Amino acid sequence: MSRRHKAEKREINPDPKFGDLVVTKFMNAIMLDGKKSVAESIVYGAFDSVEGKAKQPPLDVFHSALENVAPHVEVRSRRVGGATYQVPVDVRPERRQALAIRWLIAAARKRNETTMVDRLSGELLDAANNRGSAVKKREDTHKMADANRAFSHYRW
Repeated sequence: MSRRHKAEKREINPDPKFGDLVVTKFMNAIMLDGKKSVAESIVYGAFDSVEGKAKQPPLDVFHSALENVAPHVEVRSRRVGGATYQVPVDVRPERRQALAIRWLIAAARKRNETTMVDRLSGELLDAANNRGSAVKKREDTHKMADANRAFSHYRW
């Protein structure tokens, strides 16, 4: 990692259907091998499925799912005098969003429905209702941070 200057943030365009930057980031995270149109069809198909099941606007369900999965605190390793401590630290907003997106997609890929559209829509609905393995991952992260609260004075 270069110490001279920070890497500049790339400019991303909002998605064509909803005009939302977060949906574009989500699509880019789902995308494999540069196949943007496939990722687009998966996300939009999942949104249509969510709209049919939840009877709510899919963007509202998506944003509430992201908010329910995003962690507030996490543990970072810190070496102090030969010992490594797991120190709880607050998560920056950009990292919160990135972790939530990553955890939602990983949880959706582990589900056992037949298509990725079904997996993603199921995981989004579960996360919006505070269920599912992505929400469990956030709770485990919070529990670990809570268990290591005694080392919070090592924060940097």
